[in-house]
Amino acid sequence: MLVNDRGQYLLHLRDAHKEIHDPGTWSLPGGAPEPGETAHEAIARELCEEAGLVVPDLEPFVLLRRSGPDGVLRGHIQVFLGHWNGDAIALPLTEGVMLHWFDAGTLPRLTMCDWAAEVVRRHQDELCGAVEGARG
Repeated sequence: MLVNDRGQYLLHLRDAHKEIHDPGTWSLPGGAPEPGETAHEAIARELCEEAGLVVPDLEPFVLLRRSGPDGVLRGHIQVFLGHWNGDAIALPLTEGVMLHWFDAGTLPRLTMCDWAAEVVRRHQDELCGAVEGARG
């Protein structure tokens, strides 16, 4: 999950092909690890391969359970958090349809994959808690 200084989220519009997970939805940029690769190595590689991005401050944010349509646990999704302030449209995207920055208030109007929407909700909850704590 990449956030800019304005608090916007970088989202990736996935291809509408039926053979991929969550086709035609807005999601977070990323991908699966290759054999022998750590989750951190995978996200760094995927960002570079798919969008020419190098984000040095990626840190683990949340580990989500991934279930199939039958409710059976299929594994986990490790989500990393990083900051980047560039022009999403100028990136050399090699997978998917487009990358775009969105304010948190716009996200409920988008068709997002469930797990990405959950990650953004958790991030927003964490930000609200930090603001509440700073006031107290």
